[in-house]
Amino acid sequence: MAGHIISIIGGKGGVGKSQVAANLAFAFAAENRSKTLLLDFDKQASGDQNIITGIKCKKNIKELSEFNGAMDPRSINMFIGQHKMGVHYIGMPNDPNVAEQINAEGLGKTLKALPNLYQTTIIDCGSELNDLALKALEFSTLIFLVVTPDLLAANQTKRVFSELTTMLFPKEMMHIIVNQFQKGHPVTADTIGRQIGKPVFGVVAKDDQSCLRALSSSTPLYSIAKNSPFSQGITDIVRKLKQRNVLASLEKLQKPDGAQAKKKTSSAPVPGGKNPWLDLKSRIHKSLVEEMDMKKQDDNDPKAQIILREKTKKLVVELLGKEDTKGILNTREDMNQIVKEVLDEALGLGPLEDMLSDKSISEIMVVGPDKIFYEQGGKVKVSDVVFTNNRQVLNVIERIVAPIGRRIDEKTPYVDARLVDGSRVHAIIPPCALDGGTITIRKFPENRLTYKDLVNFGSMTMNMADFLRISVEAHRNIVVSGGTGSGKTTLINMLGGFIPSNERIITCEDSAELDFPQDHVVRLETKPPSLEGDGAVDIRCLVKQTLRMRPDRIVVGECRGGETLDMLQAMNTGHDGSMTTVHSNTPRDCMSRLETLVQYSGVPISPKAIREMIASAVHMVIQQTRLEDGSRRILNITEIGGMQGEVITLQDIFAFKQEGMNKQGKIVGKYMATGFIPKFIETLEKKGYKVPRGLFNNE
Repeated sequence: MAGHIISIIGGKGGVGKSQVAANLAFAFAAENRSKTLLLDFDKQASGDQNIITGIKCKKNIKELSEFNGAMDPRSINMFIGQHKMGVHYIGMPNDPNVAEQINAEGLGKTLKALPNLYQTTIIDCGSELNDLALKALEFSTLIFLVVTPDLLAANQTKRVFSELTTMLFPKEMMHIIVNQFQKGHPVTADTIGRQIGKPVFGVVAKDDQSCLRALSSSTPLYSIAKNSPFSQGITDIVRKLKQRNVLASLEKLQKPDGAQAKKKTSSAPVPGGKNPWLDLKSRIHKSLVEEMDMKKQDDNDPKAQIILREKTKKLVVELLGKEDTKGILNTREDMNQIVKEVLDEALGLGPLEDMLSDKSISEIMVVGPDKIFYEQGGKVKVSDVVFTNNRQVLNVIERIVAPIGRRIDEKTPYVDARLVDGSRVHAIIPPCALDGGTITIRKFPENRLTYKDLVNFGSMTMNMADFLRISVEAHRNIVVSGGTGSGKTTLINMLGGFIPSNERIITCEDSAELDFPQDHVVRLETKPPSLEGDGAVDIRCLVKQTLRMRPDRIVVGECRGGETLDMLQAMNTGHDGSMTTVHSNTPRDCMSRLETLVQYSGVPISPKAIREMIASAVHMVIQQTRLEDGSRRILNITEIGGMQGEVITLQDIFAFKQEGMNKQGKIVGKYMATGFIPKFIETLEKKGYKVPRGLFNNE
């Protein structure tokens, strides 16, 4: 006759779960008159069972997880320690760091074999649902949740009970044991049962004196005081299990098989047919909207969000319980995955949540509900997860733009916004977007990149970084030129870090992305028009405002219109050291682009006058480019030398020379100093600055 595995879990630490587990093993051995195995899977309390039982085992659980042979009575004997009452024991390593290295998957073969070796196996799973505890639960017939008669412990046990239910473990296999029970206590067993949502199976009386005596002598209480109140409670639980034939009836329950489960990716569209996974999600979403009003929640209160998520999670599990999920949700991982996807779409940013948390992903591009692309390592890839429908895409867009006071509708079907972490978001919806809502997210790096990072990435050399530092400190007006996604914002952030901390910096942006390390930074952002169509504040208006705010430096996130004229005028009228970015492919193209943008202002200025203004205002152009292999590099650092006739003269100081590609598809090349020494260096030297001329030599 096959045996059974019983797992013991505590809702929180300090409920006496290890004492209950150890003494249950001794009670089973005595009542069944057969050998019982006790396993310690509690990584957080490494070695506690060694003290409670006083049994010295030959090898520990970590060594058991690394055993590759067949598990039979002879091989198990190499690991166990034995007690004269018939309890065999394998403990946890005493060192918590060693315990963390245990391979949970390696224990699967042993757990599968144990019912053929022992009539009863008791596993102390600790108070966390970690990989080791979940592996034990997969092979368990019965789960005991140990709780003490206080409301906090009951609340934590309710959380564990809810999580196990969410993971597809049947409620029938989970039973409640109340430890340290006292008659007349205001928190009764019935109260605990009602709070958790499951009647209490058994109670163990509070018996501190006996438990302390047993611990002091490193002997299980059951073996030295079988008639103590604590031991009597343990005996009653074992006898109740036998009388009601509980284990035999639970054996027939279908439990999740995590060992065979694979990560669920079936949310991807199925060509030529309906997707049962998406259909199920769609039905759950519809029911969820009917049951709860998601729009009345406070998005700014973290505690309220946690409570809402737990409340919603419980409702999602209940709704799934009413659905026919056969053939769709076959494993615990499937259940976890669909609950997570529903919660993410209902309360978060749906399938974008995992991509946003992945630090290796730099950009996310949504094209309607069925196509999500992302950039990783400079390469664009297709995601295997999608949105349920276009309504969910629109919900995500609204969730992004609402907290920052922006709006998107048919009248204004596009918006620029930002996430909490500063990541830039652009969204456009039907009727302009034909395939459904389109979202483009440029992720904001968690840590501000410094010049050392860019040197390590190969975006420039240390000599170039030193020269740029000198240029910024010398109040050179700099334009960063480059295409979309070439790293202009990252570079201007780095340059901003070179500005002395005693200077007042004012930034103007459409969507705030600049993140300078200095304290004295004034950040300005444009404002879209109101519902009535008035009240808009554009970038040109902001640049004009900065001139009245006593700036030492003006930094415009990007010049793309008439504000270019105001920016050039500011550079020409005492605001040296200002910076901006422009979309163009070469330093020469940058000059033409600036000339064109000035004309957007509507002020009648001759082309020659515009070029003279540019030549006078802008001192340097830094050309940033994203190359074919996905790498971002500075291709040119160019000084503007003034006018020659009607042409602006440009002189490269540093340039990147591409030499070919290697076998890995990476571009091979080197940075070259042209040998040209910028004119302002001589001016600096006359003021007493020492600029090493070696910066302009090739290494």
